[in-house]
Amino acid sequence: MTEPRDIRLKRLAMRSMRRGIKEMDVILSGYAAARLPGMSDPALDTYDGLLSENDHDLYAWVCGTATPPAPLADLIADIRDWISVNQRT
Repeated sequence: MTEPRDIRLKRLAMRSMRRGIKEMDVILSGYAAARLPGMSDPALDTYDGLLSENDHDLYAWVCGTATPPAPLADLIADIRDWISVNQRT
């Protein structure tokens, strides 16, 4: 049985805000709220896979201190772009 899109979006949003480290909670919950509703199903598949990654690795990729794996590079770049536009000063 296929997961309905609205349920999938809610699940991904919840997983985005319940991470292992607070920094990733803040980053991914904001990103999810802004971007998930407009994502295609293949993009949601990639995001779902990203949520299975270790928070410390994710944080390093988002901060640019480590290179993300090729399948996640475009998504990480989009998260970085979203942060640069939406960061609070």
